[in-house]
Amino acid sequence: MLHKFEWRKPDGRAWIQYSRAPFAKDHQPTAAGLVRPGTWTPPHLRWNAMRGEFVSISASRQDRPFLPPREYCPLCPTTPLADGTQLDTEVPHGVGNYEWAVFENMFPGLSLSGETPTGKCEVVLYSPRHDSTLAREPLSQIEGLVHVWQDRCKEISRDPNIEFVFPFENKGTEVGVTLHHPHGQIYAFNHLPPFIKNEHLAAQAHFEKNKQCLICSLTENELKDKNRIVFEGQEIVAFIPFAARYPYEVHITTRAHRPLLQQLTPSECRELSIALKTILMKYDALFGFPMPYIMAHHQAAARDENCSHYHWHIEIYPPYRTAQKLKYLAGVESGTGFFINDTYPEEKAAELRKIEVDIGSFDF
Repeated sequence: MLHKFEWRKPDGRAWIQYSRAPFAKDHQPTAAGLVRPGTWTPPHLRWNAMRGEFVSISASRQDRPFLPPREYCPLCPTTPLADGTQLDTEVPHGVGNYEWAVFENMFPGLSLSGETPTGKCEVVLYSPRHDSTLAREPLSQIEGLVHVWQDRCKEISRDPNIEFVFPFENKGTEVGVTLHHPHGQIYAFNHLPPFIKNEHLAAQAHFEKNKQCLICSLTENELKDKNRIVFEGQEIVAFIPFAARYPYEVHITTRAHRPLLQQLTPSECRELSIALKTILMKYDALFGFPMPYIMAHHQAAARDENCSHYHWHIEIYPPYRTAQKLKYLAGVESGTGFFINDTYPEEKAAELRKIEVDIGSFDF
């Protein structure tokens, strides 16, 4: 069980702090830290009639930080600089060294502000340790993060304006990261975004034909085949999919049908943390350097706990196809949406399987 402390900055943005231990009764920020500039304008959606999908226009995002030096990281706890001055960060003054924290993005791609609410964007701080990564964090820290994801998905979904909740992580400059501190984000949409909508439509068609959830069917097929399995636990399974778009793309999901992330049981959450650390450590060992990636949670629509045709899973897209070569989304992929994979998924899965890693143990 995690304890939670919530507070509002003067600009109205939420600061939410999580801890294994209860917060002291007098736990209260003494100063807000960074606040949103008064020049900020809320994003709005425009309909792309050619593609049949929305685009967010969020011009204020041009002002967000871009790869600042370590000592100016806006996600680190507030600390004095060498000259004795105090640097404001997103972490409020006086809250101590957080274990996990969430705050509303200062420069969001979606917002509940403005004439028409478009959604919500939150930043999830995995750890106060600036030079860490999710792969380097201990199992108990990763397990706590899974519970933070669950809590945020559950809370955000209470808003009837939200139709889909999307936790994700961008890691590495190769995928466009602008801050190196270990963190992820949660985008909450007022509609089903295109990729998710297409998956849901495919899953619905599969269910109507086979009377089974598409993710359940795919997972059963992978467990029978075995050639693309990378991690096989009692409750969690990870594999490179049969039609992987990226050479080392891995999907992680539950054996049991779980439409939403917040529906995972405590034992599933614990095993998910083992699977995540195992996969991410294998990635880092693959070419001998920390692997960049995009990690995306796909799940049922908000509040659809009884969804029968689709269920939660993680998709991880590492951009490297060899130690020196990136998988670029070039003309064909970007121009048509048609992916070309230069490798056999079975061979890449075998490479990951044979890498042995020491994931440590839980400290509670």
